[in-house]
Amino acid sequence: MENKLLDRVSKSLSVELPEQDSLDDYLDEILKAVRPLSEDLREQKFYLNKSWLELRDDEHFHDAVLHFFHEGGEYLHSVNGDVSSGSWRFLDSSNKLMINDELFDLAFLDPEFFILSKHGDQQRLKKAKYFVLVFEPIGRKLEWRDAMEKLFNKYRNSNSFYITLAIIILLIIAIVALMSF
Repeated sequence: MENKLLDRVSKSLSVELPEQDSLDDYLDEILKAVRPLSEDLREQKFYLNKSWLELRDDEHFHDAVLHFFHEGGEYLHSVNGDVSSGSWRFLDSSNKLMINDELFDLAFLDPEFFILSKHGDQQRLKKAKYFVLVFEPIGRKLEWRDAMEKLFNKYRNSNSFYITLAIIILLIIAIVALMSF
């Protein structure tokens, strides 16, 4: 009886990432949970002067695509070592980012992930909804599904403290209640 109760409590506290078919579908699910953990575009130290590896869920995509955002608005884009330059600009009033001639909204930002969504209805245009960048040293080691699991683990790990605290409080209440009998 006690094991069944413990299993039930354990299952209700575990948070599993639902299986999805595409990167966009995963991100639609995950971003709801991790968005409160995101930094803001004003926090440029999280994305400037770093190499960001582009992730896609296209099985035919095998290029090494890197993106670099430097102070002063310099933007570098490398595809298999062939570099082109452009510019980026943070639009302070709307918390949006312009990269060359494209407008993006911030979806998530932390030291490991930089996820943007291109402004407009990209799904209607049959284009990817999200522009996913992972800090290169981490991204080189991950397939896109593994990267989504890593991103979702940020949510799991942020909740584990509160779940543990709640269990401890409940145990203390139960012990105090038992002692008062």
